[in-house]
Amino acid sequence: MLVLGLWGLEREGALWADEAVTYDMASRTVPEIWRTLGSADAVHGLYYLLMHGVFTVWEPGLVPMRLPSVLAMCATAAGVAAIGRQLAGPRAGLLAGLLLPMLPMVQKYAQEGRSYALVCACVTWGTWLLLRRRWAAYAAVMLFACLLHEFAVLVLVAHGVTLWLGARARSLPQADGLLPALPRGWRIAAAVVVLGLAPLIGVSITQSQQVDWIAFPSDPDLILIALGAALARLSLRSPALAAVAPVAVPILVLPTALLLAVSLFDPLFVSRYVLSYAVGAALLLGAVLDRHWSRALVLATAAASVVALVGHGPQQRTPAGRSDNVGRVAAAIAAASEPGDGVLFSPHRRRSSILVHPSSVRGLTDVSLAASPRASDTLFGAELPPDRIRARMLAADRIVAIQDHWGKPVDPFPEERVKREVLAAEFTLQEERSVGRVRIGIYLRNAPDGEPNTRPNTGPDSTP
Repeated sequence: MLVLGLWGLEREGALWADEAVTYDMASRTVPEIWRTLGSADAVHGLYYLLMHGVFTVWEPGLVPMRLPSVLAMCATAAGVAAIGRQLAGPRAGLLAGLLLPMLPMVQKYAQEGRSYALVCACVTWGTWLLLRRRWAAYAAVMLFACLLHEFAVLVLVAHGVTLWLGARARSLPQADGLLPALPRGWRIAAAVVVLGLAPLIGVSITQSQQVDWIAFPSDPDLILIALGAALARLSLRSPALAAVAPVAVPILVLPTALLLAVSLFDPLFVSRYVLSYAVGAALLLGAVLDRHWSRALVLATAAASVVALVGHGPQQRTPAGRSDNVGRVAAAIAAASEPGDGVLFSPHRRRSSILVHPSSVRGLTDVSLAASPRASDTLFGAELPPDRIRARMLAADRIVAIQDHWGKPVDPFPEERVKREVLAAEFTLQEERSVGRVRIGIYLRNAPDGEPNTRPNTGPDSTP
């Protein structure tokens, strides 16, 4: 895991939008971080504070930002091996620990400057502590996981089901009911975690508009969920996996299923929010290989892993390996713009494209910005009122607009509505280019007679 995590860690200097936010937040002072969390991203607050500590002892950069995730995934792999060893023996544990780093999603998030790998490590070792009934340590580790990202609380449900399945397997009389079958120590630990998390949940609910960009799960996500459910069903019915399935299947299925169920009413499902499913998948795969051990199977698995690494690994470690490369977006903004142009970020979170590349908008007027992110203690800057945004847009002859792709959910806020309305009514789209998940459009102000201006774009790489 360490070798795969360090391989191409810098990705040729590229980073994606959420990493840009991490870099910006970790570079602020603790009071600035704290004030910002009062209005945005409280769910990632503990992670930003931890990364601020890293940047305090190590000069800010891509390696210090991503290395904690690499080390966290190493701890995850070690924990998976330890759990597999305890449940099914040394070989099953070793195979599970070796297979975890082969999973593409593990390699991806091991190299992200975000909290997901750290959450995975905490969930893994929390599971190990669960199996050993070390309730105080379990409560501390799981609370830490939930404070890193509150959706880790869904793993508590998985752990409760694991304990209930274990009680049923031992034919305990109280296993006919759910709560009586759960050890008192676990119930106390779970209550401590929920109570400790409650203040963060209260704050994050007030910031729920931040996730309005989340759409219903994509078809690839749904296919993966269906495959995971099928694997889980087969595993629970297999006598050969009787020792591993009660632990692995709930972690693989339940957090994902619960978040998906919530998303039927309020879209919140993003696969990285429940990345711990990789732990359950690795445990099951290791147990299957151990149960059906043969030299041919081992060679086939090794060959498949090598093919996956050769076919997928190098591309994942290039700037193209992330669809939201903010450096590339910043460069495209600079190439498309001319001195004196207006620049418009719609929605305003697209301003993350310039958080670490502010020179890309030097000489341009951000027509909706009231105060910079750091000056306003916000993630993406404070926006002007709608009427001021309208006036500043109408004062510009040429606007470079950075927008989401067509079909993405649009923000309902008045500031965002006025941006869309003025562009549609008063400007004509001259040219547009696509950069990852972003559209960069060059808009010309309509002439007084309503006809579009014909001022050409002189920026390089323009695409009609």
